[in-house]
Amino acid sequence: MMIALTGTPGTGKTSVAMELKKRGIPVTHVSDTTGPYTLGEDKERDTRIIDDERWALEFTPVEGIIEGHMAHYLQADRIVILRCRPDILKERLSGRGYSEEKIQENVESEILDVALAEAFDIHGRDILYEIDTTGMDIITCADKVEEIVRGNAEPEIGIVDWLIPYGDMI
Repeated sequence: MMIALTGTPGTGKTSVAMELKKRGIPVTHVSDTTGPYTLGEDKERDTRIIDDERWALEFTPVEGIIEGHMAHYLQADRIVILRCRPDILKERLSGRGYSEEKIQENVESEILDVALAEAFDIHGRDILYEIDTTGMDIITCADKVEEIVRGNAEPEIGIVDWLIPYGDMI
């Protein structure tokens, strides 16, 4: 079974994946699988350009977690979308040294539910799980994801709406 762990950069995907790996759950990072699909660099946005459609089409499913902000493009058995309050996300991305432009782009993506909307468009709602990581420690978040991995949680989306309180950040 392959579980996609996705969300806007800074929502906790890598930290949660590392904790799940400590628990014995296999983890594959999207960034380790996209090399052959890299088309170049966008220096202005400080990001790699990936042929994500070809990558998703040719991806060989893995057992366990596939972690990364494009994981929801894959044909996974379950998709977990991590969310984070925009002001906290902004602090996290700033702490990583992201440019103001890149921070703004990612905060806007989080406010507008981009990962959730894309996952919904591709898969419908029956395999989607949304977790608000704001104020949640890594252990608790990993516990929630592990419940999903083990099949002990029902799909749930629509629990987060940042648009009203954070609309002025866009």
